[in-house]
Amino acid sequence: MPPFEQILDPLGTVLGSTLLALAPVAVLLILLAGFRMSAWQAVIIGSAVTALLGILVWHAPTGTSVEAYGLGMLTGLWSVDWIVLWGVVIYNTMVATGAFESFKNWLVQQATADIRVQTILMAWAFGALMEGLVGFGYPWAVVAPILIALGVADLAAIRVAAIANNAPVSYGALGAPIIGLAAVTGLPLMALSASIGKIVAILALLPCFVLIYLVSGTRGLRTGWPLGVVGALGYIAGQYPTSQFLGPYLPDVIGSLVCFAALLVFLRLWQPKELLGFGGVPLGPAATRSGPGAAAAPSDRIGAAAAVRGLVPFGILVAVVVAWTGPWSPLPGYAPFAPAVQAISSLDHKAASVSFKWAPFVAGTAILVAWLFVLTFLRPTGRQLAQTFRNTFHQMWGALLVAPFIFGLANIFNYAGMANSMANGFSKIGPVFVVLAPVLGWIAVALSGSNTSSNAVFGAFQLSVAKLLGAPPLLFPSLNSVGAEVGKPVAPQTASVGVATTSMVRKEGDVIRYNMSWTLVILAYLILIALLFYFVFPNAMQLG
Repeated sequence: MPPFEQILDPLGTVLGSTLLALAPVAVLLILLAGFRMSAWQAVIIGSAVTALLGILVWHAPTGTSVEAYGLGMLTGLWSVDWIVLWGVVIYNTMVATGAFESFKNWLVQQATADIRVQTILMAWAFGALMEGLVGFGYPWAVVAPILIALGVADLAAIRVAAIANNAPVSYGALGAPIIGLAAVTGLPLMALSASIGKIVAILALLPCFVLIYLVSGTRGLRTGWPLGVVGALGYIAGQYPTSQFLGPYLPDVIGSLVCFAALLVFLRLWQPKELLGFGGVPLGPAATRSGPGAAAAPSDRIGAAAAVRGLVPFGILVAVVVAWTGPWSPLPGYAPFAPAVQAISSLDHKAASVSFKWAPFVAGTAILVAWLFVLTFLRPTGRQLAQTFRNTFHQMWGALLVAPFIFGLANIFNYAGMANSMANGFSKIGPVFVVLAPVLGWIAVALSGSNTSSNAVFGAFQLSVAKLLGAPPLLFPSLNSVGAEVGKPVAPQTASVGVATTSMVRKEGDVIRYNMSWTLVILAYLILIALLFYFVFPNAMQLG
């Protein structure tokens, strides 16, 4: 049979077809925000709505639509869940063996009593490490209680943890959002990693200064700005080259480790002239002699051996993933088969397809191998291993369900031509769409709570608009992903995980309202970055 020919304007009016193509997004909004339905339940219903519209209105063949959905589910399982699962297993293995707790306590011990140092070291650097390894709101859940214990008010601690979590999200969960974006757009994974890395490197210049202001006010920012410079540049020094040359798996992990090193060296050379507590309140002379834990008895202090025990698993992860997935390795490119469903695009009338590329040696397999090496180092007991998998299942079963269903939805959305109809409508806006590109990512993650889901739903649409407007092909999909980063602090799904370890449980609405204003400030900054790349450095977002 000849490939299905997509219909660009099934209702005979561009506005009507565009609005109807938005129906799946509207359904997700209503179910997630209005009915507070779990994400995995919402995407199942959204999938059904998308399939019915694609078959009944856009006239996509039923059989191949079902096949497209199945290929999307396989993509979600293998390209996203397989990575996330083993990343969380590594984290939970470290937790079960005590290695993670020792490493965390050692970090706290290295900080001075100054709230600005504690915030940049824990919320920014340590939060990026948590995002790079686990994601899904867990950086908030781990970092916020630490900040509360250090004297930050509960609501403020959650906001600080959330704002610090902005820049690292696209590379969170070992690059899952970018891997998903490459899957739905067909754009090269390395090219997307590099283009998003350029945007994130500029975005990451701002949050450290915001964090210092949030915990210590203008007084703290005036005397503590060098800490913000080192925190930002330390993360970028690891994140940027990793994203450009090694791919999307490790920019957060390497960025955070480089940031730790830069901060700890810097603090040996420079200390704030006055130590400030939360709210910019000066600390007494006793505080100058000790940081958190420094006044404890020697037997209570965390030694270098404990720090090494916590650091080595991250070193193993970095070494294995770099060796396995770097540009010198043929392993990720091996794909015995790649089934696809073809259609004739309604935009350029050329063959287009949705597919599942089964590559057995993808990054998830590399992370599994890294975990096996971690086991030989940490030597967990059988009980600890059982606890590891219990914790992983309890934490992740819902998130692991979302990926296959959202990619199935995205495949039908793209195969039926709904994404092209929506792109056709939005392209009528003209070049001003560069302002909307990150805003749409912000909205999508606020609805779904997932950068990966945002990229799955809007990635191909953003690429289609770029083609229609003659914009650099990497720019709009990249802005969608980074816009989703910025929307994380107001995502209900993320907030529900992030507040789980604080007194704000089931008060996600209060948290979201409290986070909103600074999220919009960072979104405005991102729009300026978007204009910079669109009008001044468009070649940085070109393929090739």
